[in-house]
Amino acid sequence: AGVSSIVGTAWAFAALKEAGEVVTWGDVGIGGDFSAVADLLAAGVSSIFGNDGAFAALKETGEVVTWGDPYCGGDSAAIADRIAAAVSSIVGNGMAFAALKEAGEVVTWGAADCGGDSCAVAESLVAGVSSIVGTAWAFAALKEAGEVVTWG
Repeated sequence: AGVSSIVGTAWAFAALKEAGEVVTWGDVGIGGDFSAVADLLAAGVSSIFGNDGAFAALKETGEVVTWGDPYCGGDSAAIADRIAAAVSSIVGNGMAFAALKEAGEVVTWGAADCGGDSCAVAESLVAGVSSIVGTAWAFAALKEAGEVVTWG
């Protein structure tokens, strides 16, 4: 009882409880085991996002917490400082994540060939992005000026 939403990976689930706590079950390698970040997910989570192998939780503080298959974005250590605050939304695709920050910057992680590496378009993603969508293998960002930027 008290569950407000459920998100899945290919073989695991994460439920967000009304008090902002996360619980998971399913395949431990792709998000069913969140014990490494359980303390960070005990309260204050506002939403959860998933892809085929990992989860990303957005906290009320704008911080992002990830777990699951490292290849799919379950390990965000390389960009942790960039998603520690001011994230407003997250989009997952097949094996990567893209976070939209309050200032319109996009931060990506996960499988490079699925959009986890946005270096080729990084200059276009530092500001002015209003929304992001994902397909199985790519992302598209809509900029405030009406320009669309794609990668993946």
